[in-house]
Order: sequence, then C-alpha cells, then structure tokens
Amino acid sequence: MKYKILKISIVGKTNAGKSTLINQIVGEKISIQNKKINTTQELIIGVKNIKNTQILFYDTPGSNFLKNINNQSKKLKKNLWNGIDESDLILYLVDSSLINMKFLYDQLYKIKETKKNIIICFNKTDLIENKKLLPIISKIDEDHKIESFFTISAKKNIGIDELLRKLVKFSYFSNWIYTDEEITNKDDKFILSELLRETILKYLHKEIPYNIKIITSTYKTLRNSDIKIKQKIYINEKRYKKIILGKNGNMIKKIREDSQKKIKNIFKKRIHLYLELVIK
Repeated sequence: MKYKILKISIVGKTNAGKSTLINQIVGEKISIQNKKINTTQELIIGVKNIKNTQILFYDTPGSNFLKNINNQSKKLKKNLWNGIDESDLILYLVDSSLINMKFLYDQLYKIKETKKNIIICFNKTDLIENKKLLPIISKIDEDHKIESFFTISAKKNIGIDELLRKLVKFSYFSNWIYTDEEITNKDDKFILSELLRETILKYLHKEIPYNIKIITSTYKTLRNSDIKIKQKIYINEKRYKKIILGKNGNMIKKIREDSQKKIKNIFKKRIHLYLELVIK
C-alpha cells in the first residue's frame, strides 16, 4: 500500500475553536481549551489517519497578537509562522457568531503572502443560521478567491467528516511521519501539564497569567495499575501562591480534583495526583 500525507496549519482568532477542532478530529484531548487569549503556546500536532493517508494538524496560537511587539507575542508569532511554514495547506477557522470582516481581511492579506491554499471554516454554526453566512462567504470569495469554504461545529461534531473528505484530496504520496497508534507529537507528561494549566485557567483566568509553567515531574504506573502523578506549578510572583491556594486551601483542592478527574477520563485508570507550588 502506498502511503500519503498532508500537513495542515489551523489558524484563526483566539477562541475560534482551533483546539476543540483538533481534539474532535483525533478523538482525544491533546490541546488546551480555554477562553483566555493564547492558551495554546507551543506547536501541538494532532495526527489523523484515514486509510492510507496521514493528516497532521498544527494547532497554532491565536492570531490576535500579530501586530503586537512584546516578547511573549514574538514567541507566539514564531510558533504560528513555524506551523504555517511546515504546512501544505492553511485551514482558517472563524467563529461564526463573532465575525469581524476587517480583522478577517487583515489576516487573509497577511496569510495569502505564503502562496498556500486556504480553506476557510466557519465554526460554531450551531449558534447561527447557515443562510446568514452565505452572503458573507460570497463576499469573501469574490475578494480573495479562497480554495473552499466549510460550515462546521467542532463542539457538536457537525460537518467534520465532510471537511476531512475534502482535505484527503490534497494529500500526496509520502512516508508517514508518525505510527498508526500516535495521535500527537507530544508525550503524556506534556498533555498532563496542559490539562492542569487548563484547569487553573478555568478557575482563575482573571487572576493568573496564562504563561504559568507546569512541569509533570512524576508519572508512574503502580503495581495495582493506578497512576501516580506529581506536578509542579511554577509562578513568578508570591501573590499568585495565595490566589491558587485559596481560602483554607479550597482552590488548590478544587483544581486538583478537577484535573484528576480529567486525567482519569483519558487514561481510564485510578489517578493519584499531587500538586506543588513553586515560586521562581
């Protein structure tokens, strides 16, 4: 059997649903989902194998920061363009319920400089009638000559199969990069760290910066098949420690229990999770 491959960068404004889409496609939670801006900071690859074709999806940081010049934005911008440079095709995701045509056009003008095919996906179409999108799609196509348009709901798994059938047509003969059992370029420790970071942002997104660092220092399968996990939460200011701990330690307990539940749902085993706060 001859193998085929396709590399796709998923680009779009923060909260367009990029991570949700990748998680839905690969069938597992590999990328952090949170409404806080630019929660995806590293280049995470989701792997989807369809018969003889392997599709790699590059989950890029939200593109809101492209005009910013601070150090954090420079890092995010580098990760975004690395994903675009590596890819064969760009999948631009738009939140159908919050369409900003000026922002979208600014982004498209910049991305079209890559000379790569662009597919625009209008996500969250469960929140809007498709007929309202038709004149918008017609206008964008008239101005930019986009390869294809799709309307989907990543959360509700609507339109995903149709999108994948289209994407497979762009694949080309090449050896697979990952095995048929791998679904991401990241290991279990990275995914565990991302799950904890997501949980912290869920409860404390207004109080804690999104660039906190999480390290999974221990991941051990015990004799009874339970999993023992130790994670360190690195913070750069002492005041954050009090916020994460909460009154009488209630917040850190809530974070630990929630994160432990998420991990159990993924690994289908009993989890023993231990958290440690470290001030850098």
